[in-house]
Formats: sequence, structure tokens, C-alpha cells
Amino acid sequence: MFDPYNIRLNFPIFNQPDLPPLVFLDNASTTQKPTQVLEAVNQFYCRYNANVHRGIYKIAEQATEAYESVRDKVAEFIGAADRRNIVFTKSTTESINLVAYSWARKFLKPEDEILVTEMEHHSNLVPWQLAAQHTGATLKYIPLNKSGSLDMSSPERYFTKNTKLVAISHQSNVLGTINPVKEIIGYARDVGAKTLIDGAQFVPHSKLNVQNLDCDFYVFSGHKMMGPTGVGILYGKADMLETMDPFLGGGDMILSVTMEKAIWNDIPYKFEAGTPNIAQVIGLGAAIDFMKNMNIDSIDSQVKMLTSTAVSRLREIKGVTVLGHEKGIDSTSVISFFHKDIHPHDIAHLLDTFGISVRAGHHCAQPVMDKYDLSASVRVSFYVYNTIDEIEQLISGLQKTMTYFR
Repeated sequence: MFDPYNIRLNFPIFNQPDLPPLVFLDNASTTQKPTQVLEAVNQFYCRYNANVHRGIYKIAEQATEAYESVRDKVAEFIGAADRRNIVFTKSTTESINLVAYSWARKFLKPEDEILVTEMEHHSNLVPWQLAAQHTGATLKYIPLNKSGSLDMSSPERYFTKNTKLVAISHQSNVLGTINPVKEIIGYARDVGAKTLIDGAQFVPHSKLNVQNLDCDFYVFSGHKMMGPTGVGILYGKADMLETMDPFLGGGDMILSVTMEKAIWNDIPYKFEAGTPNIAQVIGLGAAIDFMKNMNIDSIDSQVKMLTSTAVSRLREIKGVTVLGHEKGIDSTSVISFFHKDIHPHDIAHLLDTFGISVRAGHHCAQPVMDKYDLSASVRVSFYVYNTIDEIEQLISGLQKTMTYFR
């Protein structure tokens, strides 16, 4: 039986007797870290701190083995065919930019089209705006319905013979909507387009198999799944990665260098120039182990239960409007809302005085806010250590906030 109270015992931030209790509801931004992850990072620095892929002394070999073992764990975790498909970056954002620079800028032409959606995080929009400006390609988008879903009523309007890349979020970081990416990838395949899926919000709580999806690229971050900040993942099909130029030049991404030229290393190493984020990658491996011990299906069920409960409770409050989460739309983990009379920043500030951490702003997705004629919203997002009691504290905090402003 899934017990969030027992799970919380693994997280030092929730067990500090000298500090007030923390209700952390900003998990879409980043997640808290269990002791197992913190110890894995600490053990690296204390016991075998050395650079990877270089030294032949004992602790350097130990560091390399620990670092590379995580590549295998990630490949297994997302159902990749080969460890060579896994490139370590610093973030989801860097992973997307790597593809935008190393693939899009190399292969796109003026008559080509890049297709995104109106619900994208800025990190899956701005790189494609820049790529379009650089190549002369056209950027198009699939509109967002007010219900919180994509308008897929006439896909032929968006998927054409000129579509060369489709870049979409698996799950919205504002609405919690889980997009029909398998269907969208199928439309892309029909017109010969490549696909990139931003899974930053999806991977932390849902089972993924990239081979079943048949996407060309898939990206996500370690810090949103209880791992350290500073490590991201780019999954790419081997044939795609082979055709791409390096993103950064430097050490370890080469096989040989003369004063006249360089020969690139094999994939994935040709995309990992310089000293990587070794400790962070090792910490990510510990986070994956922690998630596997809990079972990803159990995590998904718990997060869905918390989300549906919170949506119902929020909709009971007069003056509060929840964005998305309409009947029949697959959505979970993230809820954005606003109050008709109180600014989101004021709500977030007052909730903080009650020990409740929520997000307020445009959530790096201003086109979504524009769709709802809002400058900002309040966002709550759930993870494995959140509880029903915390939802009740949120509701109580909102009611106190409304009383204060009256």
C-alpha cells in the first residue's frame, strides 16, 4: 500500500524539528531529494571524486563505472534500445537546444516547417523560434482549446509535406494535460517529419517506453524526479545522433585532434564535451533506484488521486477558477488556478506565511496565459510525498487568504 507518510521519512527537508513544517506544492518546478540521492552524491565527493573517462587509477575507474552505469539505468528506465541513445546534458532545456543547434540548423531549409503547440514551455518554443530565424524555416503551432486540450480536430491543417520537425510536450507544465503523443507521432510519420517530445513533467510519475512511442528524440530532467539539479537527458535514435554535428567542442568529444582538424568521438560521447556533471548523474541513478523501489504505477496512481481531490476541492471555493482538467481530458499532477479578485502573487505570498509553497506567475509558458487572458496564475503540483492533509491545508490557507483580502 502506498504510504506517503512513510515515504516522507526519506526526505530530510520534511524532517527538521527546528523548522516549521513544509507543505511543498511546487513539484512541477523541482522535487525534493531523498537521503539516498544525497548520500550517493556525498559518497562520490568523499570517497572517489575523480574525472571520468580519463584516469587509469582506481578512483577514476570507480567514478567512470558509477557514471556510466547510470546511462544503462536511464536506458532501461525509459525503454531505450541501446545505452548509446542516452546523452547526458545539464537540463531539459539544454537537451532541446542541442537538437535545435545540431540537427535543426544543419538540416532545415527555408521551405520547411517546424510544428509546436500553443501549450509549450518556453524551453520548447524559443529554441525553435531561433532555429526558424537561422534557417528560414516557418514555425507553426497546434492551437490550445480553453478546455485544456490541443485542437486536433483537423490535423491535416498542421501536418503537411513541408513539416520536418514536430516538437511537443508530453504533459503541460501549466494545465497538467497529457497530450496524445503517440497519435501525434503517427501524424508526423505520415508526412515524413521527425519528432521531439518534452517529457520533463511526464517522466517523474508515468511509465515510458520510447521505442513504443517511436519518437526520434525525448528529453527530460533529473531534478524533477528527485535527482540533483544540473543533469538532463537527451534520448535520440542512433541514426539521428550519428548524422548530427557536436553541440560543444572540447575534451572527451573527440577521437583525435591535430592543428588542422578533429575527428569526433562515437555517440553519445561526441555530445558530452568537457567534464560532465558527474555527481549529479550519479545522484540521478540513485533517484531512479528510489523510484523503481516504489513502482512507477504506484506513483502515478497516488499523484492522480491527489490531483483529482485537489481539483474538486478548489472548485468548491467561490471565486476560484481551475484551468483545464475538464471531463474527458487526460490530466494529472499539475493544477493552475486563479481567484477573480486576488492577484496570484498575493495568494502565493500569503500561503507562504502558512508554510505552503506554491508557484505564481506565467510558469515559463506565456502563450498559455495569453490563451486564458491572464498575466499569471497560481500553480500547485504534486509528487510522492504529498498527502491529502496537505491539500486540506492548501484549502484552509486559501480561505484565510480570501478572508484577509476581504
